[in-house]
Amino acid sequence: MSAALPRKPRLRLLSVRTIWSEGRHNAFTDLVRFQGKWLCAFREASGHARGSGKIRILASDDGVDWRTVHLASERGIDLRDPKLSVAPGGRLMLLAGGTRFREGLYLGRQPRVAFSTDGERWEPARVILSDGDWLWRVTWFRGRAYGVTYRLESRDVWTVTLLESEDAIAYRELAALRVDGKPNEATIRFRDDGEAVLVVRREGGDGAAWVGSSRPPYRRFRWHSFGCGVGGPNLLLLPAAGALFGGRMIVDGEARMVLAEESRRRASPLLVLPSGGDCGYPGMVSFRGAVWVSYYSSHEGKASIYLARVHME
Repeated sequence: MSAALPRKPRLRLLSVRTIWSEGRHNAFTDLVRFQGKWLCAFREASGHARGSGKIRILASDDGVDWRTVHLASERGIDLRDPKLSVAPGGRLMLLAGGTRFREGLYLGRQPRVAFSTDGERWEPARVILSDGDWLWRVTWFRGRAYGVTYRLESRDVWTVTLLESEDAIAYRELAALRVDGKPNEATIRFRDDGEAVLVVRREGGDGAAWVGSSRPPYRRFRWHSFGCGVGGPNLLLLPAAGALFGGRMIVDGEARMVLAEESRRRASPLLVLPSGGDCGYPGMVSFRGAVWVSYYSSHEGKASIYLARVHME
C-alpha cells in the first residue's frame, strides 16, 4: 500500500488589526511568544531606506491591546530588520542590522545583538561579526544559534554564509552557500530529526527565492527554486514534511503579503493578507491552533504594522 500524501493546509483569516501606525514609516517586523505575552519588534524611521531607524518593541497580553516596552536607537546608525528569539536559559534576544551613514553617505554595516530577561529591560547592544556582514535572522536549535549572513563582495557579487554560535556573539562559519543571483535575506528552520530547511531571497537572475535542505553538519545543501521572489522570507515547518512560507510576493502584478506552500517545487499561495505596495516582512508564530502573523503594509496609506490570526487545518 502506498503512503498517503500529506494534506494541503487550508488557511482561513480569523482577524487582522493595525497595532502601530504612529511612526512616519513602520516596517520589517518580527513576532515572538515570551513569558506568556506577545512581543512585536519593527523598524521606525522616515522612510523605507531613509533616516536613522529605531527599533520599537511592543508587548501585549492578548494580541489586542499593545504598549511600547522598548525603543532602541544609536546616533548615526540606521537600525533595521529586528529579529526576536528565545535563547537557551530563557533570555530574549534581539538581533538587528546596523548601517552607518554620514551626511547621507554609506560607511559600512555590522549587526547588533542585545539580551533581556523580561522583554522590557535590555542589556547594552553589542556589535558582532565583521564590517559588511548582515546576519539577518538566527534560529536556535539544540542549544546553538544558526543564521545566514550576506555580504556584498562587489556590485554584482553577493555571498551568503551559514554561521553557528553557542552564545549568538561569537560565530564560526559552517558553509559558504552556493546560491547565485545576489542572495541576501535568509531564514533557516529545523525539523525535530535535525533536517534544516532554508529559504533565501535573491535579487539577481530570475529573482526567484531558493529553498535548500541539509542534514547535520549542515555543510551541503540541496537547492531548488521557489518559483517566485519573496521579500523578507520566513517559514514555519509543518508535520508530514510540509512548510508554510511567508513574505512579500507578487500576486496579479501587485506586491502583497502572502502565506504560501510549495507544490511541485513551485510557490502555491494559500492566503493573501490585507496588504499592498510597500509591505511584507512577517513574523510567524504557531500558537493554539492558529498562525499569528505580524507584518507591515502601506495599503491604507503610510506603512503601518499589522497582526493577523490565521486558522490552519
